Amino acid sequence: MTAIVDGTLGINNATWTTAGRPASPTAGQMGYNTTTNSIDVYNGSQWFAFTNSYVASALLIGGGGGGGGAALSWTSGGGGGAGGYLSVTTALTTGVTYSFVIGSGGSGGAVSYTGVGGSGNSTTGFGFTASGGGGGGTYQIRGANGASGGGAGAYQSATYQTPGTGISGQGFAGGNGVAYVASSAQSGGGGGGSSAVGSNGATGTGGAGGAGTANSITGSSVTYAGGGGGGAGVTRGSATGGGGQGGVASAGTNGTANTGGGGGGGAANTVTTGVGGNGGSGVVILSVPTANYSGITTGSPTITTSGNNTIIAFTASGSYTA
Repeated sequence: MTAIVDGTLGINNATWTTAGRPASPTAGQMGYNTTTNSIDVYNGSQWFAFTNSYVASALLIGGGGGGGGAALSWTSGGGGGAGGYLSVTTALTTGVTYSFVIGSGGSGGAVSYTGVGGSGNSTTGFGFTASGGGGGGTYQIRGANGASGGGAGAYQSATYQTPGTGISGQGFAGGNGVAYVASSAQSGGGGGGSSAVGSNGATGTGGAGGAGTANSITGSSVTYAGGGGGGAGVTRGSATGGGGQGGVASAGTNGTANTGGGGGGGAANTVTTGVGGNGGSGVVILSVPTANYSGITTGSPTITTSGNNTIIAFTASGSYTA
């Protein structure tokens, strides 16, 4: 296992895998580990790896929840909860491949007495999980729990006015609905956002979706993970941060793709029914020093630069090799 010195090419170390390291090494023995892409050195009692690593920043956004649907006269669905928001820093080891799964948004609730919105799916990477947002509630089903909770639906009974809860560090709870008290007065609660709870519905006005969070990892400020607005009979629930607006005797609008925004809640009157809007899909955005950028990716991410960093945006599942 003696190193070979070459005046032109330098030192050519022995190579092995982690499983194939020398069985009886001596102190100071070293070689290149093809399993970890690092230099192994034995100190007399155990192996140590000299790794080449660098620090990167990453933003992980889960899929937003779908807005609740409405079917019965004078009913409104709650807005979908936003997907989880995680902004992290992590050390990347040269030669190691890091894989990402991008969470899809939940489907909007159907035109049905039980048309609750579907919850969003989780986004994963670097050992972190940005959970999906909770689906918006409807006439007979409460808002779902999630990274941010789905807003409550509304009709005559307070039994159906419970919003979903959020996950600490990723999002907030949805808002309450307000019961029917006169024609068109019912209103769904807003879905929770990554920075605030969803607003409660008011008489005739859907609750606003909870606020999202601004992030400038791409070089420009973009707001992600806003909750969907609640459906209503008079004034739709508003939304920001990629969340969809609630419907007014109509369908809720969809959350914006790759923002994790919740879908807007649908609303119905005596002649119109409304489906909930779909939740927006998630995203992983990775910022690495351009000097360290390997150029090795799968999944066709969008590659841009900002200052001294290369930005790698995954809108579909893929990987990056450091």
